[in-house]
Amino acid sequence: MDSQGHVLVVDDDAEIRNLVAEYLTLHGYRVSVARDGTAMRSALDADRPDLVVLDLMLPGEDGLSLCRDLRASSNLPVIMLTARREEIDRIIGIEMGADDYLGKPFNPRELLARIKSVLRRSRALPVSQGDAKRLRFAGWTLDCTARHLSDPQGVIVPLSGAQYRLLSAFLTHPDRVLDRDRLLNLTLGREATPFDRSIDVQVSRLRQLLCDNGREPRIIKTVRNGGYVLAAAVERLDG
Repeated sequence: MDSQGHVLVVDDDAEIRNLVAEYLTLHGYRVSVARDGTAMRSALDADRPDLVVLDLMLPGEDGLSLCRDLRASSNLPVIMLTARREEIDRIIGIEMGADDYLGKPFNPRELLARIKSVLRRSRALPVSQGDAKRLRFAGWTLDCTARHLSDPQGVIVPLSGAQYRLLSAFLTHPDRVLDRDRLLNLTLGREATPFDRSIDVQVSRLRQLLCDNGREPRIIKTVRNGGYVLAAAVERLDG
């Protein structure tokens, strides 16, 4: 039985793959590695991991495409490795459904901290909903067990792990203004860094899923110099 969890590391750089695998193994994780998208899919078919560390720049299919494909079929947590100075890559990575990102070169200790944080959030969220199995708001319903969202017509709308955690944070703190630091802490377990706009990107993406007009939102409203607030009433079901 795994003591910490199973991590799949996808990177075409053999040195990085080996370094990360050795470091995570030393800290109690079981690690699988893959050099590209084809090898990643084979690894996923062989044994589903608890989290994927995915490099942005890969031969053939890049990390963004692979992340998008993962997100279309599962809520498997993804930490994306990006070029440190390419802010647009980090933003696009979040839009594609990555749960967190880390710039290269990186300290293995920081990657370990990110992995622990993402896994902790991923495993703990259903408990944070109390006894409610479903939460209804503005005609939408979030299933806290299956971790999917249903629109007012009952059609299931796929959610990434990051989107699920962000929506859960709003639904468990209705009518409360949540600033960027608070939202990052609730969803990723860390504070915002200077110029970190990942929460703004995620809120924008979530609004699109909820068909919530960004110019005049009804569900998630922007509070100037404050953050964001869920303006819709929340009803707990099956509690």
